[in-house]
Amino acid sequence: MCDINTGCAALDQKVAEWLFFDKNETTANAIRSLLAGKQFDEINKLLCKRLTFGTAGLRGKMGPGYACMNDLVIIQTAQGFLKYLIKSDENLLKESGIVVGYDGRHNSRRWAELTAAIFIHAGYPVKLFSTVCPTPFVPYTVRQFKCASGVMVTASHNPKDDNGYKVYGPNGAQIISPVDEQVQASILENLVPLDTSWDTSILSSSSLLMDPLADIFCRYTNVIYTEISEESKNLNKKMNLLFTYTPMHGVGYKFIEKIFEVINVKFNVVQEQKDPHPDFPTVKFPNPEEGKESLDLSFKTADSNGSTIILANDPDADRLAVAEKNPRTGNWKVFNGNETGTLLGWWILNSFKKKNPDLPLDKIYMLSSTVSSMILKTMSKKEGFKFLDTLTGFKWLGNKALELEQQGNKVIFCFEEAIGFLVTTEILDKDGVSTAAQVATMASYIYSQNKTLDDQLNEIFDTYGLHISCNSYYICHEPAIIKEIFTQIRNAKGKDTYPQSILNGKYKITSVRDLTTGYDNNQPDNKAILPVSAASEMITFNFENGLVCTLRTSGTEPKIKYYTEMCATPEIKDKQQLINIQQEMVKAICEEMLQPSKYNLKPQGS
Repeated sequence: MCDINTGCAALDQKVAEWLFFDKNETTANAIRSLLAGKQFDEINKLLCKRLTFGTAGLRGKMGPGYACMNDLVIIQTAQGFLKYLIKSDENLLKESGIVVGYDGRHNSRRWAELTAAIFIHAGYPVKLFSTVCPTPFVPYTVRQFKCASGVMVTASHNPKDDNGYKVYGPNGAQIISPVDEQVQASILENLVPLDTSWDTSILSSSSLLMDPLADIFCRYTNVIYTEISEESKNLNKKMNLLFTYTPMHGVGYKFIEKIFEVINVKFNVVQEQKDPHPDFPTVKFPNPEEGKESLDLSFKTADSNGSTIILANDPDADRLAVAEKNPRTGNWKVFNGNETGTLLGWWILNSFKKKNPDLPLDKIYMLSSTVSSMILKTMSKKEGFKFLDTLTGFKWLGNKALELEQQGNKVIFCFEEAIGFLVTTEILDKDGVSTAAQVATMASYIYSQNKTLDDQLNEIFDTYGLHISCNSYYICHEPAIIKEIFTQIRNAKGKDTYPQSILNGKYKITSVRDLTTGYDNNQPDNKAILPVSAASEMITFNFENGLVCTLRTSGTEPKIKYYTEMCATPEIKDKQQLINIQQEMVKAICEEMLQPSKYNLKPQGS
C-alpha cells in the first residue's frame, strides 16, 4: 500500500477506500499515479463525486474513480440494482431473470459480463447476448421472455471515451422516476464489492446463463417481416433500389444484412465503417445526427456505386439518419429527424389504413416528444387519428405508448427529432434497424411513383402546411454556467419574470412553459401539465407569429440545446420567407437568452 497524504483526511480516506476496493490494476494504478504526482484536485474530482444513476442509467467518461465508468463502479451499480430487483419482485427475478446486452465500445463486453456474473453468483438467471447487439434487442427480449429487467452497456453515439449502463423495466420500456431514485439509493447501500463480484469465470459453466441471440433475432426478424406487407416486399424486389448503409463503426451491419434480405432490399455497406470499432476511427463524432460531418464516407460510397439513398445507424443501432441525392443538382440532402419523422408518419398512417380500410382511427395514436415537430398533431386534426406529445426521450414515449395500448388503443408510430423512431410497439424504444426497413420500403413506393423522398416531403407540407425546424446546440462543460444562463432567463425583468419579446419587441412572446419549475402561463392555474423535473433545464417560448422555441439541457451530454419550429397553414407557400424570419429569430434568441459570447459557449460543429 502506498503512503497516502493529500493534506485532507477525508480525501485520504477516499483514496484508501478506492485502492482497497478496486481490483482492476489499470484504474487502481491510475489513482496511485495521480497520488504520486500530487494531483490532489484531480483525485478529489474523481473520488469525491459519484456518477448518479438516473432514468438514462449511467453514462460518463471511462476512467478511474467514482465519477467515471470503470469496473468498480459497474460492480457497485450491479450489486445495488440486484438488491433493488430482489426487493421489487424477487419471484419474477427468480423465474425469468434479467437480460444483458452490450455494444462494441471499450469495456462494454467486460461490464456486461461483470453484471451477469453478479446475478448468477446470487442464484438468478441471466440472458446474456454472446456478441454485440443493437440496443433495441434488449427491451424486446425483456418483453418476449417476461424478464424482471434489461441492461444494455452502451453510450450510443457519445464520443469514444464514454460508456453507459442503460436499464429497462419489466414492461420493456426505459425506467422512469421514481425507479431511478430507488435504484440509486440501493447502489449507495451496496458499495462494498463482494469477492465473487469480480469473478466472471462462473459464466463458462453456469446453467443459469443463456444466450438469447439466435432466438431473439429470429423473432425480431419475423416482426419486421410481418409488419411490411407482401405487396410492399414485392415492390421492393421490383424496384431494386440500391441503398448505401453505414453502421458507423457500430453493431448494425449483420442485423441489417439479414433484415434487408428477407424484405428484398439491396444495399452496399460503407466498408471502412462496416465492423464494430471502439475508436470510431473515420469520424469525429460517431453520430449520424451530425449530418454531413459524419457521412463523408457514405457519400463517397454511394457516389461510386450509383446509389441515391443513404441509411445510417448510430453505433448501437437505435437511431437512423437518412440522406438522398438530388437527381437534378447532384447534391446530397441529409434529412433532419423532424423531416424523417414527417415522412414516416405519412407512410405508416397510409400503410395502416391500407391494411385496415374499415377500421376507424379514433383509437389510433401517434406520439412525438414535445421538442419535436408538431406535424403529427397537424396531421391528426385532418386525418382523425389521435396525437399526444410527451417529455423528451423514449423513456416517456415508450411508457406512454404502452399505457395507451393497455387502455385499448393502438399506437402505430412515435418519434423524436434526435433521429429516434418507433415503428412497432413490439419494441418499446427507438429502433434504427426496424426503422431502416420501413424507410427502405417507403422509398421503393415513393420512387415507383416517379418521386424522390424530398418530393414526397414537400407534398406532405403542401397538404398539411409547412413545418420548418431549426435545431442545434452549444457545448458547455460547466454546470454552474448552465445554471446561471437559465437563472438569468427566468429573471429577465426581475425575480421570476421571463422575456416578453426579442429584438426590442419585434417578436412578442405569448406564453412560457418551464418544466424545471412547473410554471406554464398557458394553463388557467399557471401549472404545467407535463411532468416537471428540477434536475434538468427546459423552457418553451411560444411567439405571436407561430414560432415555438424550447431551450433545454441534455441528460447525457454537455450541451445546451435549442429547438425551434415555424408552423404555417397550407395556404402559406413562401418557404424562404418563413426560413428568413425563423433564422432572424433564432439568432436573437441565442444572443439575448443564451449569450454564447459572454459565456464562451461552443456552437455545434466547432
